[in-house]
Amino acid sequence: MRPVVQILIPEGFDLWQVAELQRFAFLPLGGELSPAEVGAAVASIAGWNDADADARLPPRPADPLASFLHGLLTLDELFVAGGLEVTDTAAGVTFQPGCCDGLEDWRDWHRLADGGSLLGFGHDPVSPVAERSGRTVRLTVNEQQGDSPVIELSVAELLGLLDVAERHLAGFLALATDWISHHLPGHRGPVTAALARALDLPAPAARPQP
Repeated sequence: MRPVVQILIPEGFDLWQVAELQRFAFLPLGGELSPAEVGAAVASIAGWNDADADARLPPRPADPLASFLHGLLTLDELFVAGGLEVTDTAAGVTFQPGCCDGLEDWRDWHRLADGGSLLGFGHDPVSPVAERSGRTVRLTVNEQQGDSPVIELSVAELLGLLDVAERHLAGFLALATDWISHHLPGHRGPVTAALARALDLPAPAARPQP
């Protein structure tokens, strides 16, 4: 199980270096990413929240960088397309987030493990579904497909995977915090706090400036 973010970087983006990744592909998050991959992840998270003019938000700044970060730093509810990707390496089956999934809701998987009955992550034509029956969790890659591949695991196995996924997220946030300090020093505090909120993680402790 890996947390993944769906890539959404504007055409011609030049505010900082980003890895060349296919638009709408899933980038696994963790503490081992390259600086360009971190840049792509941060740009995508900001991109998913690049809100248009909204009377409920402060005016969008004219500065290109502040303008791009505007939604990320001002929206009450942040959205990060992606989620938790699960791969059964033995069977060669991968359960991916659907169109209605967001990484900000990854803790819903804990509620499923604690007794919830079903999580739906998309709709026709691709509807990934996770459901619990007794002590078994069944991940259906596409409920719309009668012979859809399925991954089955125990609740205990799911809880173990969720612990691993949270460590990957925490590793990414630590790495991104250092990246933000170097690449967005003028927005370090607000961007770091927004990123932690978007990933539903505690904000890292503030470190003194060098």
